[in-house]
Amino acid sequence: MLLIEPLGHKPSFKNTYHSLMVGYLSNYALPRLGEVTRCVTLGRKEKIPVDALFGTVIIERVIDLLMLLLIMLALLITWADKFGTFFRQQVWGPLQQKFIELFGGTWVFWVILGTTILLLVLLIYLFRKRLVRFSLVRKIKEILNGILKGLKTIYRMNHKWEFVLHSLLIWFFYILMTWVVVFSLKELSGLTFIDGMFLLVIGGLGMSAPVTAGIGAYHWITSRGLMIVYGFSLETGTAYAILAHESNSILTILLGTISYVILMLSRKRDTSIKTES
Repeated sequence: MLLIEPLGHKPSFKNTYHSLMVGYLSNYALPRLGEVTRCVTLGRKEKIPVDALFGTVIIERVIDLLMLLLIMLALLITWADKFGTFFRQQVWGPLQQKFIELFGGTWVFWVILGTTILLLVLLIYLFRKRLVRFSLVRKIKEILNGILKGLKTIYRMNHKWEFVLHSLLIWFFYILMTWVVVFSLKELSGLTFIDGMFLLVIGGLGMSAPVTAGIGAYHWITSRGLMIVYGFSLETGTAYAILAHESNSILTILLGTISYVILMLSRKRDTSIKTES
């Protein structure tokens, strides 16, 4: 809501919350579908340009990524002997290998790619007046301008410190939410809040994988993190991953379904009122 206010709109807490939960629910249909669904739902309900809302969502995701990287950096600097090997072998190594497989490891590829991008940008700039005549290009330009407007809200925000405080609190509760699950398994009950930070980071990496709601990827990396770093059995790690992921999924699906029903009933009520008037 704080990011949306500089756009000249002040959406209600109710509609913002229900749009967010419907977005989370949509992620169980297709990866990242929730970002689109959330913006479209709130945009229609509050009469806010959807492309501008996309810009605010991009800011949120960038901040989330920065927070995740900061926590990871803190773990690596402070407890490198404990967590460094895992990140190097299980995260950076496979990512580097996959990157080389997809894009190649030779400098020639990057020279060709960089040159192609520069030429494309140059051609667009040189022929921008002619391109603007096409309706599709104009529409794309309008969408990009809307997204840019949404991105600029971070500079025009009136409550910047409130936004920072809320962001820190959200991530504190993310860690707490991840950590408390360990107490449901006797073998893991000795893990500390710092260990919860580690589980949050690797779980976040799993949730970032291009699969529906992180299913499979989250379980794989979390169970192996508990096995490699702490020496727990793979079964214990898998049990934790199932408890953490599925308890969150059940709650998200339940609350998302309730929000969807409420929004549908609200839309029908608004439609009937317009018809009667």
